[in-house]
Amino acid sequence: MKRRRGSATKAGAGQAISPDRGEGADRNEPEAAVVEIPESLLGPITDFGNVITLERGRSDHTLAAYESDLRQCAAHLTRAGVRDWAQVNAMQATDWLYSLSGDDLAVASLARKLSALRMFARHLVREAVRPDDFTNLMQGPKLVRRVPGTLSEAEVGRLLAAPAGGDAFELRDRAMLELFYASGLRVSELAGLTLQQVDLENGFLRVFGKGSKERVVPVGTKAAEALRVYLEAGRGSFVKAKTGSALFLSERGGALSRKTLWYLVQKYAAAAGIARGVKPHQLRHSFATHLLGGGADLRAIQEMLGHANLATTQIYTTVDDRRLVEQHGKFHPRNQE
Repeated sequence: MKRRRGSATKAGAGQAISPDRGEGADRNEPEAAVVEIPESLLGPITDFGNVITLERGRSDHTLAAYESDLRQCAAHLTRAGVRDWAQVNAMQATDWLYSLSGDDLAVASLARKLSALRMFARHLVREAVRPDDFTNLMQGPKLVRRVPGTLSEAEVGRLLAAPAGGDAFELRDRAMLELFYASGLRVSELAGLTLQQVDLENGFLRVFGKGSKERVVPVGTKAAEALRVYLEAGRGSFVKAKTGSALFLSERGGALSRKTLWYLVQKYAAAAGIARGVKPHQLRHSFATHLLGGGADLRAIQEMLGHANLATTQIYTTVDDRRLVEQHGKFHPRNQE
């Protein structure tokens, strides 16, 4: 298979690299000693990256994370004297995970690393690099699902009202925040929106989520109104000669990055007087929680969020149950004595 140019795994044989710090690596991962990973270990990782990109439609962010994990594993194997994936056994792969467990990595990060390794092992079997899946006997860390952090409806109201002015930046930011909350988009989906995906006349977006799966998401009246104002009186101020069809534009005329969206959410949260740190994903969580609290059907919320499995969406029922307990404790007369 032809390898991609510019891949995150482009280091050649004998080239010294630090396997942990590539794009997509966790911020709290440990720094690893620089090690020369042989091409016999790096090459199959690049081939695997081609497969999941071309055949499975994984995002660049997911690809970078998987490749970072696998290069980290390859570095560990190199230090153990392994020079080829055909030589790897379950004990050596397990040793790699155990070597990370004392480095304060989140359980989700460890689980992701094992998931990447399992997918890669199956790829090696399909490509006849080895006859068996060396990860079959491996067990991953128990993944405890955390209840997502959400904002109250009052906090969301203050956040959406924070960009209160009438210049192009505030028109853009108000439309962005309104749409973020109204549609429950992922940050990457919001950043990647184009004009062609927006149908304000009928009040919906066509969103391409994980695995390039398309779904239709309602916009809502407030968000639609804010978008119309931005498109009519704000977006033109950002357009440059090479501007494409991105919906939300930066000062330079390109699409707003996820990093900028993160900054803007935090900026307006501070302006709204929300003391605790607010992350962009909390608007998505709040969208789902508030819909559920208002009586929306769980499966409808699943479709709007783009969850492949209903079990993923059901985490929001835990959030709503907690709210009911809090309300009961606060208002039931037998709790007031």
